[in-house]
Amino acid sequence: MADGLSRLAPAKINLFLHITGRRSPGSDQGGYHELESLVVFAQAPHACDRISVAPAEALSLRIDGPQAGDLSDGDDNLVLRAAHLLQPMNLKTGHERGAALTLSKNLPVASGIGGGSADAASALHCLRALWGIEIDDDTLGRAALKLGADVPVCLFGRAAMMSGIGETLQPMPALPAFWLVLANPGVALATKDVFAALNGQLGPPQPFERRPASAADLAILLRARRNDLEAPARFLAPEIDPVLAALKAQAGCMLARLSGSGTTCFGLFATEREADFAARNLARAYPKWWVAATAAG
Repeated sequence: MADGLSRLAPAKINLFLHITGRRSPGSDQGGYHELESLVVFAQAPHACDRISVAPAEALSLRIDGPQAGDLSDGDDNLVLRAAHLLQPMNLKTGHERGAALTLSKNLPVASGIGGGSADAASALHCLRALWGIEIDDDTLGRAALKLGADVPVCLFGRAAMMSGIGETLQPMPALPAFWLVLANPGVALATKDVFAALNGQLGPPQPFERRPASAADLAILLRARRNDLEAPARFLAPEIDPVLAALKAQAGCMLARLSGSGTTCFGLFATEREADFAARNLARAYPKWWVAATAAG
């Protein structure tokens, strides 16, 4: 397949996530929650999905991979929604107006690491190249917000501070090297249910006041912050608790926290060796869990 028409869709990890407000009902984004989050992305291919596209007469989606399960390949799938969003901008004729998309699914579904959003973002990147659409990243990002709050940051694809309802992105200065172990107990959790369980509780913003100097310093800064969705998620899915406990028990783990609104948790480590060792331990002890060690950035 031609270069640029196959792209990784990396897991998105919310190192902290503050729910700070809610848009007024009369606004364009009425009811959407405002947030503040430091977002990073997995670097290891096994902690990514993959999107591939090829010319075709119509739009179609095929899903394979270990986490494909019962994932829908219909128009409700974010990949096809992304394709439909971009298709009106395609001025080509004939078979070039369509695309055959393949989603190779490695990330667990509804798990708080932005798998669907990352898939949609990678589909937008690939289809823009396939169809030769001249649209800059900023314009594409604003359009992508229609697909979900996490899609613009997944389009950006590197460490960023995300605010507003997801539309405001501030690139992070280079973070120190660190590694994450991601662990998911195999339980899906819908974002809307977690926000409903939040019951309108809001927290203050708390942006970084300085750049962390090391992985240990990053852990110190993160401990002073929070994931406001962790408590309601743990209430809805008590399976999260043993995941957090198991991560905290691993040698070298400096912080264990829930990512986003799903059931995936992460442990923060200073070295690749510590992270790999912890991931192997968890995979042996909990063979039904999805576990991945990865650098992040």
